[in-house]
Amino acid sequence: MKLLVDMPLSPALAPWLRAQGHDAVHATEIGLARAQDSDILDYAQRGGYTVVTADLDFPHILALTHAGEPSVILFRGGNYNEAQMRELLERVLKVFSERALQHSITVVDQKRIRRTTLPIGSRPA
Repeated sequence: MKLLVDMPLSPALAPWLRAQGHDAVHATEIGLARAQDSDILDYAQRGGYTVVTADLDFPHILALTHAGEPSVILFRGGNYNEAQMRELLERVLKVFSERALQHSITVVDQKRIRRTTLPIGSRPA
């Protein structure tokens, strides 16, 4: 699976994901450390990446634009240490197939994982 780890998350997640067999990059590795959220979404969409983030702006942008991609895995509800993030991300990647995660926002917190299909809402007339 192609994963783009966003700035709020540890850069160490990308090498860990690569060791798990994923095509993963951290925003700092590809020159997006200071990029606008919309630029990160554009990069992810063009490259076929799912964005892994703790930034609530990503789902908001996708909802406002009625975009069907890129997919987002969003960590909510606390400050997770790296071990907790790995454990939760591993659970997401085991529970959902790559295909199931496509065209969706998957929200992860300590107690549950929920997934919403993109696009959110209907396009304005």
